[in-house]
Amino acid sequence: MEFWTATVSAPTRSADFARRAEAAGWDGMLVVDSQNLSGDPYICLALAAGATETLGLATSVTNPVTRHAAVTASSALSVQRLSHGRMVVGIGRGDSALAHLGRAPARLGWFERYVAHLQAYLGGREIAFEDVDIPEDAAGPTEVLGLAGEPETSSIRWIGDGPKVPVEVVATGPRVIGIAARHADRVLLALGAEPKRVAWGIETARQAAERASRDPDTLQFGAYVNVVCHDDPAVGRELGRATTGLFARFSVMYGEISGPADASQAEVFRNLHDLYDMNAHGQAGGQQTTALTEEFIDGYAIVGGPDHCVSRLGDLVELGIEKFLVMGPNFAAPAPEARAAAARFAEDVLPQVRGA
Repeated sequence: MEFWTATVSAPTRSADFARRAEAAGWDGMLVVDSQNLSGDPYICLALAAGATETLGLATSVTNPVTRHAAVTASSALSVQRLSHGRMVVGIGRGDSALAHLGRAPARLGWFERYVAHLQAYLGGREIAFEDVDIPEDAAGPTEVLGLAGEPETSSIRWIGDGPKVPVEVVATGPRVIGIAARHADRVLLALGAEPKRVAWGIETARQAAERASRDPDTLQFGAYVNVVCHDDPAVGRELGRATTGLFARFSVMYGEISGPADASQAEVFRNLHDLYDMNAHGQAGGQQTTALTEEFIDGYAIVGGPDHCVSRLGDLVELGIEKFLVMGPNFAAPAPEARAAAARFAEDVLPQVRGA
């Protein structure tokens, strides 16, 4: 059972955050990859690697557009070497990183091809030049140079020995879940904490794996969960409202709801879609947060005291979730109430779930 905490990519604070996360008992640290909103994730993870001994390190999440797959692989392998095998690539189709370039998430075909190429690079395999996605109007083929010798395929030549960097695909809708089931080392579901929605995601992945002739029993699952450990539900809801809205939107990005939802939940999802302001992405007070009802937050997120949090997380463990990527207040939050909630989770919830 793994629990990972998340932070922004802040080069001047990454090492300290990592040290504190490791000391508090977290298994790993996730950093944002959104170039217009935060720093470079691989620099931050490299700094974190140098400050820790056991803490896992991951992007949360990178995308298939802003870097070529070979560049992503090389960056991840660099952190892997610095950390002696603790790097994980978390990847999705892209959200704020692409929105701030005027683009929607990557198209499905592009995304699947990218993940396959990334796995090939990280696995030390070769990719034919005709399959390398570089537009002709950006750069022509090497033949025009008249070289005496040239590479015949694309591969990471300095990869060396050691464990492969895992690729974990974040997925919400059925088609991306299918891509994850075909190519990922772990399927990371971003469907909230309601068992019926998580169970749907797991079954969707298992069916996709079967269709691809992959043994569904070999799939590994993780889940992004919004958690606020606080005895006063009203306070807890407000502490987790912004990140709950951020993640719930992934289930309705194009207006169609992914996963099961009752009538009241469907109304919240639709309102969230219509109100979402990317300029207030993940921010408390953004107009999109007004779409979230108390009932919706209580279902999609986990808000309550330690026993409630342990029970809700236990429900997901029973479904097969082995890794939790915990969103919500962390120990570096500016508000004292948020830091206190994060401390209670680490001290009163993590040990119980792990010991169950």
